[in-house]
Amino acid sequence: MQLNTLSMVHDFLKRSVHPGAFCIDATAGKGRDTALLCRLAGETGRVLAFDVQPEAVAQTKALLTAEHLTAEVILDSHANMERYAAAGTADCIVFNFGRLPGGDPSIFTQADSSVAALEAALRLLKPGGVIAVALYYGGANGYGERDAVLSWLEGLDDRQFSVLRCDWANRRNDPPMPVFIWKER
Repeated sequence: MQLNTLSMVHDFLKRSVHPGAFCIDATAGKGRDTALLCRLAGETGRVLAFDVQPEAVAQTKALLTAEHLTAEVILDSHANMERYAAAGTADCIVFNFGRLPGGDPSIFTQADSSVAALEAALRLLKPGGVIAVALYYGGANGYGERDAVLSWLEGLDDRQFSVLRCDWANRRNDPPMPVFIWKER
């Protein structure tokens, strides 16, 4: 298996999410991260998944049904996740910024709502909780979201959060960046 952003994020989740966890997939897409979070949190856990595209919500629900998994899949923006969860309750929140693979290429996450969603995620995260981000950029969605997210990350208080940002030094064509955030206890 080649090391890539998705494998790094999934390895991080497997090490961080335990049975009974409350997890949020802020950008459900095809539902693969949602399904992984459901398996990791187990029957005693809770998983919320968000997407703004009806197609993504349908694909996520279909995958969960096929794998006999349960999550609350919500047609809404990741920026609105605080409407569905209380502050300080989430163990893990996952983001894939960019667009839905195979979906409408004109629909992709935007800097303003993504930064607002990250801010909400920090408020939802419990002490010791984690955030995993796969930051896709370039192409139709350009570099504005990437630059806004990276700038926002640099401003986080290092007494409250640890941020690890990775990039691929020898990969061409705008490879996605994995980003990991830990909330101090």
